[in-house]
Amino acid sequence: MKILVINEPFVKDFCRTQRWAARTRGRVLRAPDWLAYATAVLEKDGLDVELYDFPALGWDKKRLALLIKEKKPDFVVLDSTTPSIYSDIECARIVKDNSSARVIMVGPHISSLPKETLELADGAIDVACIGEYDYTARDSIKHFSALETVLGIAYLTNGEIKFTPPRPLIENLDELPFPAWHHLNLSRYFDGGKLYPYIDVISGRGCPNQCTFCLWPQVVHGTRYRFRSPRNVVDELEYDIKLCPRVLKGGEFFFEDDTFTVNKERAILICEEILRRNLKITFSVNARVDSSDEGMFKVMKKAGCRELLVGFESGVQDILDNVHKNIRLDESYKFMELAKKAKLRAHGCFVIGLPGETEETAKKTVAFALSLNCDTLQFSGAVPFPGTEFFALAENEGWLKSHNWQDWLGGGEQKGVVEYPHISQEKINYYVDSGLKKFYFRPGYMINFLLDTHSPADFYRKIRGAYNFISYNIEKFFNDNSGS
Repeated sequence: MKILVINEPFVKDFCRTQRWAARTRGRVLRAPDWLAYATAVLEKDGLDVELYDFPALGWDKKRLALLIKEKKPDFVVLDSTTPSIYSDIECARIVKDNSSARVIMVGPHISSLPKETLELADGAIDVACIGEYDYTARDSIKHFSALETVLGIAYLTNGEIKFTPPRPLIENLDELPFPAWHHLNLSRYFDGGKLYPYIDVISGRGCPNQCTFCLWPQVVHGTRYRFRSPRNVVDELEYDIKLCPRVLKGGEFFFEDDTFTVNKERAILICEEILRRNLKITFSVNARVDSSDEGMFKVMKKAGCRELLVGFESGVQDILDNVHKNIRLDESYKFMELAKKAKLRAHGCFVIGLPGETEETAKKTVAFALSLNCDTLQFSGAVPFPGTEFFALAENEGWLKSHNWQDWLGGGEQKGVVEYPHISQEKINYYVDSGLKKFYFRPGYMINFLLDTHSPADFYRKIRGAYNFISYNIEKFFNDNSGS
């Protein structure tokens, strides 16, 4: 039995695996970590499987057809996101047109809208995996002749869509094999905000917080944080180092957990295990404003932590309350104080266009972001993805500009689809770009950014990141003025 797991092609520089799938302004390209887990599970069961990341390889749909003809798979696993779903379905049809393979689709979009997606596919997709899919994809393949026994799927049978009972979330994450990175060239992946090369590590799944706009906890991994043991996490770090020794030469690990610091005791235990094994690594983590702790930060720094990525989101308390962020503005300043004290860098994440946004509040958020003295930051336009509370609210309130999923992007770029009485989508995009330019185009910032360079790999990362961002702005300028 031959199985292909594929991160399928879409528009150039499209990053399917980040939380807000899009072509980012910094042209981020992340490894398909969730597909790598699913691939590893299939390998562990002794199945013949190959993982292909088309965006990283620069391959298009013609190459997909050629691959399918060459490999003659029995099963193909494809990913799905909302902005790319029509293209994802087209890729499923390419598989069907060029083989007798069964198509299994995973990911957030089909998890949110399995019936609609199967109907749109019109027979091109055989099985929809709903939610966490490591074991669901495997069981759908191994028990394809008895799909009614597989938990957590929707499937086609005699032209009818049927659903099975939900699959419980994986309780013991230590039982999962490490991601099948050996199928990929990890040096192909790039994020201007992370050291090069970098490797994602997922030490836990789910998030106990209730932010209404956040996609993955609501649709895929749940709102309960499930932990891997510190020993298992650090075992993976050692495994990754053997696969990609370059990560020790100017690169870093990134803990992709929704909030690595949500459990302070466990975060400390992981750091202590890193220190006990004398791993000379660098890493960064996702953090929350209300999970700051001076003692924890000190241990993290000692273990090799470089940077904290934190969701400040807005500079207006009412908007934070509207999205159930459950943080206070004053906590943001306290967080920055403790981070700086521990000599940890801080990357601030901000969103323009959340419920309650006006032009005045957007200006306040930009000003607030600049006042925090972050080392780097990002602004994004709010996007209500299907399956989230934000999407349901936007539908009910009439804020959605379109129900056509291809409108979730503009020429492949990040693009919002919400429109409020007091701020248009065009203005939301304006304040996103304006905030980024006010921060990164400050006199002296780029010079200091380049001077604070610690290795050839770091220099490459910074030059490439700066080039990507400047190219985006030049391209946008000409597009905006092409009709004038």
